[in-house]
Amino acid sequence: MTTSVNPLWRFRGVAGTAWFAMVYLYLPILILIVLSFNANKVATIWSGFSLQWYSVVLDNPNIMRAAKNSLIIASCATVVSTVFATLAALAMSGPTFRGQSVINAMLGLPLLAPEIVTAVASLLFFLAIGMELGLLSVLVAHVVFCIPFAYMPIRARLEGMDPRYKEAASDLYATPWATFWRITLPLLMPGVVSGAMLAFIISLDDFVITFFVAGAGATTLPVYIFGMIRMGITPEVNAISAMMLLVSILFVILSWLVGRVKQ
Repeated sequence: MTTSVNPLWRFRGVAGTAWFAMVYLYLPILILIVLSFNANKVATIWSGFSLQWYSVVLDNPNIMRAAKNSLIIASCATVVSTVFATLAALAMSGPTFRGQSVINAMLGLPLLAPEIVTAVASLLFFLAIGMELGLLSVLVAHVVFCIPFAYMPIRARLEGMDPRYKEAASDLYATPWATFWRITLPLLMPGVVSGAMLAFIISLDDFVITFFVAGAGATTLPVYIFGMIRMGITPEVNAISAMMLLVSILFVILSWLVGRVKQ
């Protein structure tokens, strides 16, 4: 005799709570996107459709300078963190060694610790070693913070890899280095690309850590937007926020699609 189990959504109140949560989370985002096309100078009063604020954003040299800083930091942090994450995943998937569980926990620590704690700790570290705050300090902090995000899809891809490929390469007298370049890395590449995309978008959108460790001339786009909204919400803020949201959604979707590529 089998006992039927009702899906979670059939319990009273679950569906309504889920819909309320979805509306609460995403309705403000939809409103922001709509108001970014507002022709009115007052951000909250709709007076007609217009693309003028996107043109204003693209013609603003300060915004373009902040966007350039964000892209430079995100690109460099992505490359460095992905390399470290790949090496860490390869090491953790090999033979067990003493302290492996501790290292594994440390790799995931930035995901568990509040971001404000990471930001303050990074600032204190840079001050302790005498490093001048600027683009380099932001880059170092972003690399450390992005490693776990790049590590997770790479490690998941590595764990799902069929070990018989390596065994076949060994039977054909392939060296470990040749096996890595011709077998392991091509099979691992979807995970590497997926992890790199996640690291890029995390670095591009980060505000808290950047706000603490950025010095003069190292203003990124999220920090610049924060400075703008302190003077009030404008359609220009809505437009630049909508553009960043679009880029974030695009990279998240691409990361998800690449991660689903089968071996």
